[in-house]
Amino acid sequence: MAIRQKTIITVKMKGQSSSHARCEVAVRDLTSQIDEPIERGGTNTGFSPTETAYAALIGCTNTIGHKCAEKLGVDIGQLSFDMEIDFDRRGVMLMEEVDIPFTAIRLEVFSDGPASENELANVATETAKYCAISKMYEGAGTKLSINWRKQ
Repeated sequence: MAIRQKTIITVKMKGQSSSHARCEVAVRDLTSQIDEPIERGGTNTGFSPTETAYAALIGCTNTIGHKCAEKLGVDIGQLSFDMEIDFDRRGVMLMEEVDIPFTAIRLEVFSDGPASENELANVATETAKYCAISKMYEGAGTKLSINWRKQ
């Protein structure tokens, strides 16, 4: 009998701050540092909170992209990424509340595999359907542009 995976789960994380700028976050058996750069009073031992959020989009695109490619039978090889984010910092600077802090994200995804441009477009379409992080940004009102192409 096949084991059926749960479709809705509760993820538990813990965090502990060591200063106003630095926090250690734990999930499963892993820990990660979230910190601010030195010029903002941090120790520069990890990504800032906003950088962590941006990095999650690259990580999710990579994971879901490879899953979708496998499901479609497309060899995308290894992926590399270039990303630019337009960030309205008025909120984090406590100047005023900002409804959409990340106004636009432009992500370029490069494949070094033998997949054709058409196959990459199919992988991109499928990835957009399932990437939880891109859906989160779109739901928050961020103008998201993700372009897949051959390297």
